[in-house]
Amino acid sequence: MGFQLIIDVNSGRSFMADQHGISGGNAAKAQTSPWLSPATLSLALSSLGIVYGDIGTSPLYAVRECFHGTHAVSLTEGNIFGVLSLVFWSMTMVICIKYVVFVMRADNRSMGGIFALLALIPSDGRRVSPRLRAGVVVAAILGASLLYGDGVITPAISVLSAIEGLEVATEAARPLVLPLTCGILLLLFLVQHRGTADIGSVFGPIMIVWFFTIAFLGGRAIVERPEILRALNPFNAYEFFAVNRVHGLVVLGSVVLCITGGEALYADMGHFGRNPIRLSWLGLAFPALLLNYFGQGALLLKDPNFAFNPFYGLVPRTLLYPMVFLSTVATIIASQAMISGIFSLTQQAVQLGLCPRVRIVHTSRETEGQIYIPEVNYLMMVACIGLVVVFKKSSGLAGAYGIAVTADMAFTSVLFFFVITKTWGWSLKRAIPLLVLFLIFDLSYFGANLLKVFDGGWVTLTIAAVIAVAMTTWKDGRAELARKMLASRLPVDIFLSDVAGHNPPRVRGTAIFMSVSPVGIPISLLHHYKHNQVLHEKVVLLSIRSTDAPVLQDEEKVKIEDLGQGFYRIVAFYGFAEKPNVPEIMRLASLQGLVTDPATTTYFLSRESLLTGGDSRMMRWRKALFVYLSRNAGAATAYFDVPPDRVVELGLQIQF
Repeated sequence: MGFQLIIDVNSGRSFMADQHGISGGNAAKAQTSPWLSPATLSLALSSLGIVYGDIGTSPLYAVRECFHGTHAVSLTEGNIFGVLSLVFWSMTMVICIKYVVFVMRADNRSMGGIFALLALIPSDGRRVSPRLRAGVVVAAILGASLLYGDGVITPAISVLSAIEGLEVATEAARPLVLPLTCGILLLLFLVQHRGTADIGSVFGPIMIVWFFTIAFLGGRAIVERPEILRALNPFNAYEFFAVNRVHGLVVLGSVVLCITGGEALYADMGHFGRNPIRLSWLGLAFPALLLNYFGQGALLLKDPNFAFNPFYGLVPRTLLYPMVFLSTVATIIASQAMISGIFSLTQQAVQLGLCPRVRIVHTSRETEGQIYIPEVNYLMMVACIGLVVVFKKSSGLAGAYGIAVTADMAFTSVLFFFVITKTWGWSLKRAIPLLVLFLIFDLSYFGANLLKVFDGGWVTLTIAAVIAVAMTTWKDGRAELARKMLASRLPVDIFLSDVAGHNPPRVRGTAIFMSVSPVGIPISLLHHYKHNQVLHEKVVLLSIRSTDAPVLQDEEKVKIEDLGQGFYRIVAFYGFAEKPNVPEIMRLASLQGLVTDPATTTYFLSRESLLTGGDSRMMRWRKALFVYLSRNAGAATAYFDVPPDRVVELGLQIQF
């Protein structure tokens, strides 16, 4: 089918503007503007509060997981140097080289993210075979499914690890950690309906304070033990594996926590632009994180007793409570960014035909992408709080976290390979070494985390598997349903000839029949004409398509064809990061000469009753799942913003 998918009004088929949905116009300008221009600097500072919330709070738990807990390595000087060397080279190779230098070059109209990357891969059969294309789409679905797992775990592990700082201050606070964490998460999800516009303006300044604070604390410890800088030598990483062997691979699964959130650099490119993100990463976030990580290593060289929480060990005792507060706020910001990202990812999945319709609430009149999805929000709330209650410690969630991040990064590497070979025209001699380099890191991290499947990794794999099965089932089910409906369609010329021959009565106003495809006559129109024997003065056949671009300009969205006898066909195009809006489509059509009166316009939609006894090639259990998803899909009127008092629904029974 390719990536230009047909939208079915009954299925709801219709980061990616970015995970917060800002148009890419400013981002495109920022990418081409000088590095130190006022616009670039302003966007770079703003990006700190959104792009780096996840990776910026990783120091709370990354080093601790290497030296404390079930899979901890012994706290020797060689192991400290080895772990810090792995941290440095992981962040350098994966974040700086892979994402900042290479992957961020793959922008889709200035947008980034896994769906934007997929959309860059050609869908024509000459360059990409249908079988290969299907495999690439599955890879994108799996990557997106893992992002959902990441979205559930990020708020739980981030907030829990911040509140655990109270245990460093006093043992008496230990019983409060769990209820405080659950309370903060509950409040965080309950206020999502208000949107992020009001609090987004303070994210950047808070994260600036956060990065400068952790940099100062880390630098202070490095000054006392400057020999920790020897860990910059990659030989320390080699020696670490030589000494610890298999156990070293297990610890590598904890080291990977330092690069969680790397996908956000690419996904948020549409919001801020390539240069501002690169500038804020190289100018502040990366140096601050390194200083803190190496500071924790220096602290462990000085006092191994802080292995249970080296991050808070860097904090003077008098500042411990303020630091717990700042850490909690920073983790809330990280969680907010991830939650908003999942909302946008869901919107794109609906638009691309990978998810049933859901209720999408726009929380800002100025910013189109500021959205809230109640169903997703409450499912995430239950899942996050459930994880905290079940695992009780952030250490228990670390294994689950690592699998989601590393697997998603591997899928990004594979999709990027197809972009540079099929779209950019790189030769295999150039592309394969780059892919191998990326996968060496990605698969090493993923393999290391697989060793911790039974310690929490099963959570992510289960979440991703459920979502991937649901997405592929919905996609295949809609394709089968479209095949059935198209097979029974009547050609336009035959229908119009019949209308001309019978000359049925025409009533005042406009009838808009929303159609699954811009081919033939919609079944809803055939049923209406058969039973009522009348037609409106104007009859509009409206089809909506999703394109391989994230957003489209207004002049690109509507194409009108005059079919004769008062019949018109409108084909509306929307980017996969946009939400279709039927009144907007009719407004754009009026600018091209097809003027309709909203007060005398009636919308005809079909509602299918699905029966699983047909000849569809889907397995019976997948048919049952598809029927369940279809019955629970949101109303088409709400999703497409069709005026509910102007809608007529016509029922159809379809066996598939």
